[in-house]
Amino acid sequence: MTGLEVRTTPDEAHASRASSFEDSLTVTHVDPDTASQVLFRKSAFDVEKSAFSVTGSSTASLHCKSYYVDFEENDSRNPSTYSRVKKWCITLLVCGFTGVTATASSSFAMGNDSMMRDLHCTQFQATVALCIYPLGFALVPLFSTAFSEEVGRRPIYLVTAFVSVLCYILAAMSNTIQMVIVARALGGAFASTGATLVGGTIADIWEPTERGLPMSVFTFVNMACTGFGPMLSGWIEQDPRLQWRWIQWLHAVFSGVYFIILVFSMKETRQSVILRRLAQKIRKETDDVRYRARVEETQPSLRELMWISCTRPIMFLLTEPVATSISVWVFFMWGVLFCLISSVSPLFEALYGFNDGQSGMVYSTIVFLGLGANVYQDKLYEQNVARKGPEARLYFTCLVAVLFPLTMFMFAWTASSQVHWIWPVIALTIFMFGAFVAYLVVFLYLADCYGPYASSALAGQSLCRNMGSFAFPLFASHMFVDLTYKWSNTLFAGVAFVIVPIPFVLFFYGSSLRRRSKVCSKLMAPEKDTSADHPGQSQRSSS
Repeated sequence: MTGLEVRTTPDEAHASRASSFEDSLTVTHVDPDTASQVLFRKSAFDVEKSAFSVTGSSTASLHCKSYYVDFEENDSRNPSTYSRVKKWCITLLVCGFTGVTATASSSFAMGNDSMMRDLHCTQFQATVALCIYPLGFALVPLFSTAFSEEVGRRPIYLVTAFVSVLCYILAAMSNTIQMVIVARALGGAFASTGATLVGGTIADIWEPTERGLPMSVFTFVNMACTGFGPMLSGWIEQDPRLQWRWIQWLHAVFSGVYFIILVFSMKETRQSVILRRLAQKIRKETDDVRYRARVEETQPSLRELMWISCTRPIMFLLTEPVATSISVWVFFMWGVLFCLISSVSPLFEALYGFNDGQSGMVYSTIVFLGLGANVYQDKLYEQNVARKGPEARLYFTCLVAVLFPLTMFMFAWTASSQVHWIWPVIALTIFMFGAFVAYLVVFLYLADCYGPYASSALAGQSLCRNMGSFAFPLFASHMFVDLTYKWSNTLFAGVAFVIVPIPFVLFFYGSSLRRRSKVCSKLMAPEKDTSADHPGQSQRSSS
């Protein structure tokens, strides 16, 4: 009976309710001895049936448990088949949230002086208000990831973008430093979507081989806006009619405009959510509960998702040597980065007499070099991935590991009133270049290493990195007073020298570490099978 084509029509009692959906279901290429499932074609859907039996030589009766709703080939509702123009529109739209978030994260520090005068608070309290923002970035994604799996990307974007606007307004209207801290904490919690969910959205719509450039744009927007924020807010702080409150009002305006654009432009990109909604629509219109999306039967409950989302990233940090080592390295780099964000303005004002606007321009160093370096890094990866595997991502990371302590030493010992200001600015430029490269490479490297478990590995890395952003400025403000900027940054440089080997160890021995990993070893098994059939190409396919 191979190749048998059978047509079946619904029974008369059901036909009155479901004729629009089930009046002609066609089964093709059925082999009763070897087939494990039967594919049904119906207008806009592919519907799979299981637990079937075929009887007779020319007729068949099918007994089905479920009709599984899926996309047709080139279905316009499938986000992965969108046109390149539409994919780029969505990518730039969600990267806009990243830009708004990154700007608010760093620009706050430029208004510290006027805020301390206005609210009669201490430098330490102002620092707490600055660094509590990334604390939300560290903790909230552990929960928001699970919610996005259940309700979709779009509702999470809309809710968090709207509440972010309210938080900026609350900060602008605050009359006590305690209220500012609360507003910043809530703002960071809800704005974290702009930093953590964007990568998932890019993965929803772009094929793995196409994600390099969109991820580079995402990283560039994040780093560039981290520098753009202080540049803009420095000149606002310089104007005595505006100062710190108008920095917050400006964020509220930007976020409000972005929210309006988001409401009318953002589409759902999570395939499982789209299919579940399609199945629900069919069940409602046909009154037939057999129409289902596969995810409705295989996806854990929200409670289970939240448990996995909260515990697995921490488990990866504690038990996976690759994830642990790279997270420790980026934890320290990001901690130092936020120390620089909080200290550059007062340092350049004290040493070189810069005003707030000029001090903010120093942060423009963040936007240089990084994007061009990533283009070259992608070429190195393509040339060496077949031989090195995921470790081909780490060429520039090894360079950054060496430059990190050198630039910190350079910044520490050239930031002096006897030395021209251009030299510490050059040191900052090189450091920010390294931070840009590290930010992007860590995302791509962990995604390559952990495959379907990459979201957990990246969530653990994000937790570690943003905890550094939160913790370092808290003790650094006292350290800068007790040790001075020169010796504090020298201490940072010394610690950076100690952790230089981490990227090199991963570069040369990462493959061995992955073989010893319970998670990575399972993912590397297919590589060996592929290598036997296609020598020299298994690593490329796995990446």
